[in-house]
Amino acid sequence: MDVYEKAKHVVERAYEDINIGDKAEISKTITNEDIVAFAELTGDVNPIHLDEEFAKKTFFKERIAHGMLTASFISTILGTQLPGTNTIYLSQNVKFKAPVKIGDTVRVIAEVVEKRDDKKIIKLHTTLVNQNGITVVEGEAVVMKMK
Repeated sequence: MDVYEKAKHVVERAYEDINIGDKAEISKTITNEDIVAFAELTGDVNPIHLDEEFAKKTFFKERIAHGMLTASFISTILGTQLPGTNTIYLSQNVKFKAPVKIGDTVRVIAEVVEKRDDKKIIKLHTTLVNQNGITVVEGEAVVMKMK
């Protein structure tokens, strides 16, 4: 069985069933293994993410997750929840507002703010909030719904 067949969290929504104001949310706790895997996959081995001794001497005082690792969970919510399957990313802007540390749990929230019916394009406000209610990433996604 492949990863897609195992996924229980995937939602299929028709474009016509998506409305302005619709929201979806997922959560993810960031682990050391997530950070190491992301570094191995991307080649981003900046010591702020991987070297505890180095990180202690920085502004953050400890290791932090890659910004793009945390922002990548926006792709998860778009492709599995809202709009769901058959979604194609067109653009994403992000602002990194606060660090995400090992053990932090981020809530990823997507809200539909605009629809363009002629091309089935959807604009969503995207936010990641940590367990303390602090916004760590904020942005806007534009996607196209294939069905």
